[in-house]
Amino acid sequence: MNGIVLAGGSGTRLYPLTLATSKQLLAVYDKPMVYYPLSVLMLAGIRDILIISNPPSIPALRALFGDGSHLGLHITYAEQQEPRGIAEAFLIGADHVADEPCALVLGDNIFHGAGFPQLLRSSREELDGCMLFGYPVSDPYRYGIGEVDASGALVSIEEKPAHPRSDNAITGLYFYDSDVVEIARELVPSPRGELEITDVNLAYLKQGRARLQRLGRGFTWLDAGTHDSMLAASQYVQVIEKRQGVRVACLEEIALRMGYIDAEACHRLGVEARNSDYGRYLLELAETVG
Repeated sequence: MNGIVLAGGSGTRLYPLTLATSKQLLAVYDKPMVYYPLSVLMLAGIRDILIISNPPSIPALRALFGDGSHLGLHITYAEQQEPRGIAEAFLIGADHVADEPCALVLGDNIFHGAGFPQLLRSSREELDGCMLFGYPVSDPYRYGIGEVDASGALVSIEEKPAHPRSDNAITGLYFYDSDVVEIARELVPSPRGELEITDVNLAYLKQGRARLQRLGRGFTWLDAGTHDSMLAASQYVQVIEKRQGVRVACLEEIALRMGYIDAEACHRLGVEARNSDYGRYLLELAETVG
């Protein structure tokens, strides 16, 4: 399975913070926002990753991650000239997807929870078309909502329903088989001029090949796309890290524990950042895990 991080958009909801930098490079507590969605793909066992962003942001993202080899990854980059919808990621990344299943994660989405890596990997194994990830919300009229029947089968998807039939908000994480590129090519832009990810999901649902994995109690999903939600995400990460003494979305730790790099490589990365708490965490990690 290949992965795509869609880190595009103009970040207008975060003005003036985004006047001079990409939204995904803004800090969510102790690391850039883009670390969090990238960590999801790594936890799912995905190492071949395409980052899509607007042209001005590509150099900074490349400076941040390079080719990904220091994390045991293969990272490439592609430009989205203008925000034309989430589903355009599959047209931009068609060669990257090729004939493989694909995971797409939005650049401002944050996921956390015990057992999350296992859930991701089991979802990969069970993939037969489309796997969506639902999260219970108290205000479902603000989201795309997935309705499931008594057996747990996905029966409908509705975007921002006036009368929601479920509280399962469809999050910014999607698993698809390789048919997603052809499905995206057949889409017609919506009235707002975008290729809608909901239309991709509806196409799979019509084929009877869409499922929804509910992220229930014990999981956290945050969308850091506004000032308030970004602050809330930072506070959440701070509480977890301070109370538990672990790092959320520490890419180097994930790479080490997943076997993408060894303890020696982790130690080298810690030395490079040794003047920070983050670097010292990596040095300690290299000793304890190695």
